[in-house]
Amino acid sequence: MTSTAGATSSRGNGVRLGVHAGTDDPVAYATGLGVTQMQVFLGAPQSWSAPTFPHPEGATGLAAQAVAAGVEIWVHAPYLINVATSNNKVRIPSRNAMAKQIAAAAAVGARGLIVHGGQVLAGDDLSIGFANWTKAADAVAEQMATTGVPVLIENTAGGDNSVARTLDSIARLWDAVGHTGIGYCLDTCHAWAAGLELPDAVDAVLAITGRIDLIHCNGSRDEFNSHRDRHSNLNDGHIPVDAIIEAVGRANTALILETPSEGHADDIATLRSALSVTS
Repeated sequence: MTSTAGATSSRGNGVRLGVHAGTDDPVAYATGLGVTQMQVFLGAPQSWSAPTFPHPEGATGLAAQAVAAGVEIWVHAPYLINVATSNNKVRIPSRNAMAKQIAAAAAVGARGLIVHGGQVLAGDDLSIGFANWTKAADAVAEQMATTGVPVLIENTAGGDNSVARTLDSIARLWDAVGHTGIGYCLDTCHAWAAGLELPDAVDAVLAITGRIDLIHCNGSRDEFNSHRDRHSNLNDGHIPVDAIIEAVGRANTALILETPSEGHADDIATLRSALSVTS
């Protein structure tokens, strides 16, 4: 593995710390931890149901509360969304759900909507997934332009059928959608599980996409190239903490911790100490 012992990147001046928050007053949760970024689901992550908003006054109330607190919102799309698949019973609802999620993200003033790249059916060539993303991308781009909310495709941890796991598949996906202005979210656990070494994966992704808009900053409960998506707190997993820190510094953007919530305070303290950031 690449060693980055003692690495405190000088490229981390743009890092902004954040956490994934539940639906019980997520803005207060973020401010209680002293961070300026938060990520939420607008509804059940395993459901096709319409978006809902974790605030008594709905979308406008959540947006106003976040602005008043100085917290930026990121929205994670439901896990069910898979626009890459050739299964019409999944792909068509996925495109419809993504459109609703973009509109909902705009209603709360979100900085972006994160969606998994998805996968094709067993036996299908990956080219089907890239073609289906191409078909979806124009509508996504039009909605991004009208709402001002970018869609960020997130890399995935495992599965030979995934269209956003390996560097080759990410490059082919970007050939299909990169011209639209769609953004990129790099998950450190997913990269590690997919066999992408940290921190070098950051440079490799930037060479392909030209951008990393958000970091999902996670440790891993499993070993390198495990293809397992199981997050750990930063100091409790298999990914060397200094590799995570250097990856964050190289990406130099907003980050969201999707680690177990009981360790959020310690994870934030680790990041603040290593990167000398306060936001």
